[in-house]
Amino acid sequence: MAAKANPTKKPDQQTQRTRKRNFPTRGPHGGVRLLLVEDIPNLGSIGDVVEVRPGYARNYLLPRGKATLVTEHNLRLVEQHKEKVRKAREAKLADLRMLAEQIARVTVTIEANANEEGHLYGSVGPQEISKALKGLNLLVEPDMIRMEGVIKQANALYEVDVHLAPEIDTKVKVAVIAQKEA
Repeated sequence: MAAKANPTKKPDQQTQRTRKRNFPTRGPHGGVRLLLVEDIPNLGSIGDVVEVRPGYARNYLLPRGKATLVTEHNLRLVEQHKEKVRKAREAKLADLRMLAEQIARVTVTIEANANEEGHLYGSVGPQEISKALKGLNLLVEPDMIRMEGVIKQANALYEVDVHLAPEIDTKVKVAVIAQKEA
């Protein structure tokens, strides 16, 4: 017995598979092709077209707005966004370079309790140096200050590394003096 074809559908409609308009396209390896809107470690950066597993796309990347569908419109929007981010990054780096020049020119003086021989009762670390720099209107956070240890000796001048950005490093001179007893 031969199976009868469905008389209500045309033969080309039975074999043709329709694709939803907002359904992500499939890549050559069977994954979903998406356009990244944010930098994602171990996956890609803004504007990259990546192929990921459907569940990762559906449950993580798309709902959190970290990626979007690959369309001409979205590609244009991401290119515009990348240009804005690049300009903002360049402006921030220029400001950090100016800050680095200002930091290199100053000497920070920190008073600390010490005994007669100049040994500090406590120590001077990144927190104190950051506070002293902020007192000079130089906004440097404690995590930007790189020290191998803490300063434990008074009446000396130290050079401390300051790491402002991956490509911007400078040094600040720190003078630690013994606090005068009142």
